[in-house]
Amino acid sequence: MERGSADLRAGWSAAQVREAERPLLAAGAPLMARAAAGLAAEVERVLAARGRRTGRLLVLVGSGSNGGDALYATAALLARGSTATVARLGRRVHAPALRAAERAGARVLPPGTTPGALAAEAADADVVLDGLLGTGAAGGLRAPARQVVARLLESGGRGATVVAVDLPSGVDPDSGTVHLPVLRAERTATFGAVKAGLLRAPGAALAGRVVLVDIGLGPALAGVRPLAQAE
Repeated sequence: MERGSADLRAGWSAAQVREAERPLLAAGAPLMARAAAGLAAEVERVLAARGRRTGRLLVLVGSGSNGGDALYATAALLARGSTATVARLGRRVHAPALRAAERAGARVLPPGTTPGALAAEAADADVVLDGLLGTGAAGGLRAPARQVVARLLESGGRGATVVAVDLPSGVDPDSGTVHLPVLRAERTATFGAVKAGLLRAPGAALAGRVVLVDIGLGPALAGVRPLAQAE
């Protein structure tokens, strides 16, 4: 994790972040759009570090808001020339975000695509976006996402950079407890505030470089004592 910034050294709980979001959402602030724009910019930086302006994306999407963030970011990246394959691995999907990705040209795999087929997709990708679980999930991945991530870990990904959406799926946002299997991220784009679990072992070791995407929560958190503080 990058150090040297007060924002990156303080970690808040999922409940604290939700409370900070509440008045903004009530006022109609486009928090998901801000998160998706920041995520897309971070993926572009990852591609630039690989010497590329555009790239091939494999987008792993779960049922929650992180899946929506990932899909909207994918739509933006497709509009700028990247290509993307989307795997829906939750019981539902953020429908407007999925439509946006499809309109932008994403290839959406059918439900039931095998873990082996997804491992082959990962082998051809430049970036794997982990948008499976968010701060509201507990207990780690369930089928079929659990089997898919286990297979990706077996295959090693062959060089794709894993970017976690808000936090690596399976890392508890408050305690840092890890519910295996978890895709180890080279980079985590976390939204609004660093989650305490990204500062605490063992979860911190799976987050890679943590980048804070500003979605406007700073004023609401200014007087709130963080749950965790990095040394």
